[in-house]
Amino acid sequence: MDIPEVQAELTDSASPQPQPVAPTPPPQPVPARVENWVEYPVKSGDNLTTLFKRAGLGPREVYRISQAVSGSDALKRLRPGQTLAFLIEDGLLRKLRHAQDQLNTTLIELTDTGYQVQQLERTPEARTAYAEGNINRSLFLDAAEAGLSNKTIMQLAEIFGWDIDFALDIRDGDHFRVLYEQDYLDDEPLDQSRILAAEFINQGKTFSAVRFTDSEGNSQYFAPDGRSMRKAFLRSPVDFSRISSRFKPERYHPVLGKKRPHRGVDYAAATGTPIKAAGDGKIIWRGTKGGYGRTIILQHGGNITTLYAHMSRYQKGLSNGSRVKQGQVIGYVGASGLATGPHLHYEFRSNGVHRNPLTVALPAAKPVADKERAAFKTESERLLAALNQHASQQLALSDPERAQ
Repeated sequence: MDIPEVQAELTDSASPQPQPVAPTPPPQPVPARVENWVEYPVKSGDNLTTLFKRAGLGPREVYRISQAVSGSDALKRLRPGQTLAFLIEDGLLRKLRHAQDQLNTTLIELTDTGYQVQQLERTPEARTAYAEGNINRSLFLDAAEAGLSNKTIMQLAEIFGWDIDFALDIRDGDHFRVLYEQDYLDDEPLDQSRILAAEFINQGKTFSAVRFTDSEGNSQYFAPDGRSMRKAFLRSPVDFSRISSRFKPERYHPVLGKKRPHRGVDYAAATGTPIKAAGDGKIIWRGTKGGYGRTIILQHGGNITTLYAHMSRYQKGLSNGSRVKQGQVIGYVGASGLATGPHLHYEFRSNGVHRNPLTVALPAAKPVADKERAAFKTESERLLAALNQHASQQLALSDPERAQ
């Protein structure tokens, strides 16, 4: 054997064998620090001082927090039903959390440079839903039975309220179909919804509406041909009331005991029921007016006025000369003046001539703008197709033979 071969053999036999390496243990998670928040509901009459006192904090902390939020809207509107939560450690306020509602929270946190303010907003999940039903008792009762929330029912009434008087025109057998979005948070429904498309069959006549958001972000409801569902005037200035006296050239006055013209419509409703402005306008009379009692008169454009009488009280902040928008609450039903019970007496005058509010032709609002027509057509067709598809599925579930 050659010497190099011997050396190589000796070298190989003397080499140490590799030893197994123990695996590196995975890093252990650092346990999250438990924060002991204490939450207080905001009660009627509460302010920062009363809430901080309840949490064991004094005027000094109130002042520091007030300085931190100065110049912002944080903590300005403390309302019953909201909550204020405190994280206090070693007698020091570390964090303050103001939950305005389920989606919006203000967090104020102590840092090395003082208290910092953050606005936290959660985005709900929008889910499409469908409901339909027949009118057997009233829109409110039958729509609620179909699964619509109070707010969605009111949306439905507002959409068709210019064409249908829900106090006068509703009949047994009327039918409604509604496609809407319902907001959810953590799989719980919120009190927020938007009607996307709807159909209402009233006395055999079909009314359809779709929601369209234009290129500037404005959402309105239109008929499928692009006409606005909105009119320049509401057909009825009170919701879900009963007509107790109609427009008549002559009637027997229940208080005066003699015949005289009734140049308006009386809506019987409970005292305190909100009265809405029938259209955009300006208040030209706000005060007591003889047998009308507490009265408001609105001027609309150049030749139309509307009168609202027998109010129990006026909406705060309104006076002669105030501008109001259609649907804005201007007062509340009462029995002031010559009235035998709570009701709204409503008049509509054109060029000084009394017109029947129930039958007068109401001018429409502006239709879909020309530049938005193509986008509207696409969206309208999509929503109406979805409405019809849901209706067919509902029919198939309730009556398989008829659906075939």
